[in-house]
Amino acid sequence: QVQLVESGGGFVQAGGSLRLSCAASGSIFSSYVMGWYRQAPGKERELVAAFTYGSRTNYADTVKGRFTISRDSAKYTVYLQMNSLKPEDTAVYYCKANPYISTMPVLWGQGTQVTVSS
Repeated sequence: QVQLVESGGGFVQAGGSLRLSCAASGSIFSSYVMGWYRQAPGKERELVAAFTYGSRTNYADTVKGRFTISRDSAKYTVYLQMNSLKPEDTAVYYCKANPYISTMPVLWGQGTQVTVSS
């Protein structure tokens, strides 16, 4: 089974930038639609950015214009470029793979912590 490994999280001051990476252990983009989610303490996990089944992109209103999702098919990797970070962006960020075929499993990475100080 394909596994997802996130990296790139860390501690940054408000206004700074980070780039998260989600590396899959094998070819995945032909079978899965990729996205980034986050979960702050005491809150539910929420969508941050994702590719759609039509290969377009979808962003949460709170990150539009600041975050960009992209992918490198040759490296089986999805990225989340985060600019103009705010303290409210502090959360654990997770990579998610939604399968095209419903009988296949949904995949999650282990998460990477992003902390933004004011």
